[in-house]
Amino acid sequence: MKNRFPFIKNITTLILVVFPPVFSVQAQLLNPDQIKVTSGTLVSVHFDFKNAATGEFINDGQVHIFNHWTNDGKVSFTPSQQGTTYFTGQEEQIIDGEIPSTVVYSRFKNVTFNNSYASTPFLLATDISVSGNSNFQRGIIDADSYNGKVIFESNATHSNTSNNSFVDGRVTKIGTAAFEFPVGDANYYRPSIHGNSGDNSDAYTAHYFLQNSDANYPHSSKQDNIQLINDKEYWEITKDNGLTDIVLTLTLNPDTTPSFIYQEMAGTAIQIVRWDTAEKKWISEGGVTDEAQRMVTAKVSGYGIFTLARVTKAPEELDDLIVYNALSPNGDNKNDFFHIKGIDKYPDNSLEIYNRWGVLVYQTQGYNESDRVFKGFSDGRATVNRGAGLPTGTYFYILKYKTETKVKEKSGYLYVNQDN
Repeated sequence: MKNRFPFIKNITTLILVVFPPVFSVQAQLLNPDQIKVTSGTLVSVHFDFKNAATGEFINDGQVHIFNHWTNDGKVSFTPSQQGTTYFTGQEEQIIDGEIPSTVVYSRFKNVTFNNSYASTPFLLATDISVSGNSNFQRGIIDADSYNGKVIFESNATHSNTSNNSFVDGRVTKIGTAAFEFPVGDANYYRPSIHGNSGDNSDAYTAHYFLQNSDANYPHSSKQDNIQLINDKEYWEITKDNGLTDIVLTLTLNPDTTPSFIYQEMAGTAIQIVRWDTAEKKWISEGGVTDEAQRMVTAKVSGYGIFTLARVTKAPEELDDLIVYNALSPNGDNKNDFFHIKGIDKYPDNSLEIYNRWGVLVYQTQGYNESDRVFKGFSDGRATVNRGAGLPTGTYFYILKYKTETKVKEKSGYLYVNQDN
């Protein structure tokens, strides 16, 4: 991480260029320490903007920032409004502020990043948060070099992420919703996808590195079944608050993921591996690969440094279960439910099914072959409309069942086709 640069402290006069309809807000500009931009108002700031320690800036309208932004006070919004802040400069834009705290950092309802000056025009040296949507139109945010962070609040989303616009650095997500972390490095968008968690106060942070992890996390120190570890990239994922373990999906990209991960190697599979700080070695978290979507998914047991690896497959034990991993619930009595042939012999079982975002869509105890079956309808804790069929697509299942001697586990992908 680079040192913080000396930011411009002699900020020029704040100039507000206001376009109709604006006259309803003129009374709210009486005190320069208390500015409120009301809904329907368009404000453009063409010089460096600074919100002083005593300042309060509330944006419920549309505010366009064309130069540097420094916030040492309070920047926020009215929760019921849909204000948007646009960083749309034609030159490098520094987004800075005092050391962030629970009081001092920039909170945006919606924010748009659109700057074509350079591939990385935004230099983020503070914390900012998004409550609504972050629109990544153009321009990479460099948070890594300047110790910045983008926080997505409970119901926040993002759109238009690509190799042209993402966060190079730390991204935190608060709340229960599944989330694709908009992270990347060196002009490559390389998200990690986290399933839904159990509590609104849960918080996770992700950071992607297009670097070899071997120097700090030796690839020679690993479980015996791990054959080859990705030596080009890794993710750092931390659980900042909460008790829930997540379903994690890491993505593959031929431009960044080494070819030996993609290439078939007899007796091996692509799995997620994690550096275990207690054991000081790499361990496998398992996982199954959706080659069409270029994703590997696993329910992880810890946090820290993750990457992908070629791992020796565990010997397949002989059992009498046959998993039919496709269903078309159209009422023709053919493949109308997720059929696990032989599961009736093991009534002490549990089944979880997740969508591609790691959202739990179905779970049950005592899955069978008759009345307790998955028919393509959501029954997870995040379900809103339980009568609606799940969309056509690929899902991920985890089956645990108890035999006479031990508890076994099977996992894999399941294809739901609602179109036939």
